[in-house]
Amino acid sequence: MDFLKSAVASAIAKSSSFPYTIGDRIDSNESIWNLCNGTKKARDDGSAVCVFSFDINANRSRLPLAKNAIRKLRTLRHPGVIKTVDVIETEATIYLVTERVTPLSWHVKRKSLSPETIKWGLHSIATTLKFINGDASSVHGAVRVASIFANEAGEWKLGGFEVLSSLNEDDAVIYNYGTLLPDANRYAPPEVAANGWSVIKKHPLTAADAYGLGTLVYEAFNGVFHGTDQLTQPKSIPGSIAPSYKRLINANPKVRLSPAHFLEQGKKAGSFLQTPLINITESADNLGLMNHEERDDFLQELDKLSDDFPEDFFKSKILPELLKSVEFGGGGPSVVSAIMKISIKMTDDEFEARLTPVLLRLFQMPDRQIRVALLDHLPLMIDRMSQKDINGKVWPAMTTGFTDTAPVIREQTVKAVLVVITKLADRTINGELLRFLAKTANDEQPGIRTNTTICLGKIARNLGVGSRAKVLIAAFTRSLRDPFVHARMAALMALNATLDVFSEDDCAAKLLPVLVQSLVDKEKIVRDQANKTFDTYLARVRKYAATLPETAIPPETANNPSAAPARIGNQNDSSWAGWAISSFTNKLTTAKGEMQSAAPTNGTANHAQSLPPSGRATPTVQVHRPASAAPPAAKVAPANSSTNIMDDTADFDNDDDVLDAWGEMDEEEDNFFDAPAAKSSKSKTGPSATSTPTAAYDDGGEPDFAGWLAAQSKAKTVGKAAPKGLTKAATNTTNTSKLAPRPAAPGRSASAGVVAAPKAKVQAVKKDVLKPKVEKADDDDWGAAWD
Repeated sequence: MDFLKSAVASAIAKSSSFPYTIGDRIDSNESIWNLCNGTKKARDDGSAVCVFSFDINANRSRLPLAKNAIRKLRTLRHPGVIKTVDVIETEATIYLVTERVTPLSWHVKRKSLSPETIKWGLHSIATTLKFINGDASSVHGAVRVASIFANEAGEWKLGGFEVLSSLNEDDAVIYNYGTLLPDANRYAPPEVAANGWSVIKKHPLTAADAYGLGTLVYEAFNGVFHGTDQLTQPKSIPGSIAPSYKRLINANPKVRLSPAHFLEQGKKAGSFLQTPLINITESADNLGLMNHEERDDFLQELDKLSDDFPEDFFKSKILPELLKSVEFGGGGPSVVSAIMKISIKMTDDEFEARLTPVLLRLFQMPDRQIRVALLDHLPLMIDRMSQKDINGKVWPAMTTGFTDTAPVIREQTVKAVLVVITKLADRTINGELLRFLAKTANDEQPGIRTNTTICLGKIARNLGVGSRAKVLIAAFTRSLRDPFVHARMAALMALNATLDVFSEDDCAAKLLPVLVQSLVDKEKIVRDQANKTFDTYLARVRKYAATLPETAIPPETANNPSAAPARIGNQNDSSWAGWAISSFTNKLTTAKGEMQSAAPTNGTANHAQSLPPSGRATPTVQVHRPASAAPPAAKVAPANSSTNIMDDTADFDNDDDVLDAWGEMDEEEDNFFDAPAAKSSKSKTGPSATSTPTAAYDDGGEPDFAGWLAAQSKAKTVGKAAPKGLTKAATNTTNTSKLAPRPAAPGRSASAGVVAAPKAKVQAVKKDVLKPKVEKADDDDWGAAWD
């Protein structure tokens, strides 16, 4: 019959008319109630609840205890008492629906409570007992771990009102049914265990609950309680609490410390109940009404908390008050820090639902202190926000910081780029972000310039491949010239860290040259770092150069067997002063006789060139003198004179002329090897340039040694007039299209280095022209020799 009634009760609980869905059972048979999790059904709000059920047929003797608990919970309201949501009674079962809680015994047995959390809980229970004993003039009678529950905020709530009674009642439940409680003898005070519950009339009202509070202190810190004999050894109870604890469990009920006095002892300055967690709990509800000083004190207490604070309490109680304070009450940056500290304990779903909307609104606020606090704590929130929110709301708000007038905002914004870079779109990174960083790289504040360089070095691999090298080279080379020493150091370190993002050509042509300048920096720390970075880049370039072929010119010897191989200088001369190229070895057999200086004519000394006049191999050095400074006519040297072409150094006695010559070479450095033929032909002067058109001659880029040797052969006999047509022949054989002589100075020959015939003799003679035999050299041999 009892089984049938239980089945009917279960069917009622599962029927559509029952407003709650009952879930898993969570108690441990330490009470007259069966405790299960539950939820309101879908047509309501679906909130989580707990359902205490009492089976009337199975525990009919304890039915007065269940009815007393329901009656007292309906009439007794206090923040420390478990909150009653609903009561449903049927013929077979009584359902007590409360807020969602968990038995404290779970945490005690697992020893998962920190000492600070236990103190916080004891403070709450003692405060509730003070209210029951004082304001309600009642005795709880069942203070123990099994009567206490923790709600979703982690707060300790007092339940177990089965024997709660007012001593003003003659037929109080505690007198008649106190012994029916589970484990009544184990938790009963010594006087009750000896004489029954009626003896409490003779003692102070608070004596029974004070003893129960003492057993709670022992069990909470030690994890288990078997009987009165254990209470004399505090074991894990902190020393600061031990004296008050011993007074709670005193065998004489008249000298026991009441819960109210226990609170008073604990709240003294520096005592065991003066903890940050307890102070925060007492002030949290009034956070929105606090002034700045009170709020600062509250937040200082919050900062003192260790990581083992009850996270549920802060998420449910403290966090909503902090959010309201920072958004509407002017809480300031310290409140933001407190919010982010609590957020560490939140799940991603909780963060998105409760914090993300508020944080997005805070980013839109113009308050600089709030912005700095948000940027400082950006690492804690960036991975919990969606990429859509970051690109659509957070980043647009952050961009205002790049151009803010306050340097601290600009600097913090640059630092925050490292945190947000992984969430930004590629288009934003390579467009808007680089434009802002280009501005901060030239900021008036050296620290911002330095941090921009560091930022670019760390986000280098997030930049687009097409523009990455160009942007970084421009930024780092500019920072190497920064007058701020740490900016130069940052550039060198960034270059060292981003070696792999540059090509070998960039390393050799663009970065190594600027690194060389840093090797002689005025600051030693910069020079030391420059040496490390330079060695790194040089090692990479050398490694790459070792993989290159010996030449990039394809071999053509097989196609042209008659081509003379090029010879690199003197094969026996390994010094740097050897001739660069000598590809005309087989042509020198045509030049016979002794080399002599050319004979002067018309009282003017014409000096023979000591170097080939070609515009490609060696530039012609022209010496210009004004007409008034022309040297007197030199004497004619005899044929066998020891005077040679070294006598020409007399023309370079003027130091200014030498410097001018080097200056001309420096100006023409860029196009030294690629001088166009048209440029030379336009600068021709003298009779040979005007009387006879110069024929284009392709010498394959080789120096015109043949023309030079022919000129020296004609000057073999000193003092004799040159044969007719010799000057023209020499002019025609010389590659005049490569580099023409400059206009002659007054009193000198029109062509420098070539012996000119007297003006009366200069005629175009087409027959019997002496031409030295010139063999055509292969074009590729010239190029190969330079390689």
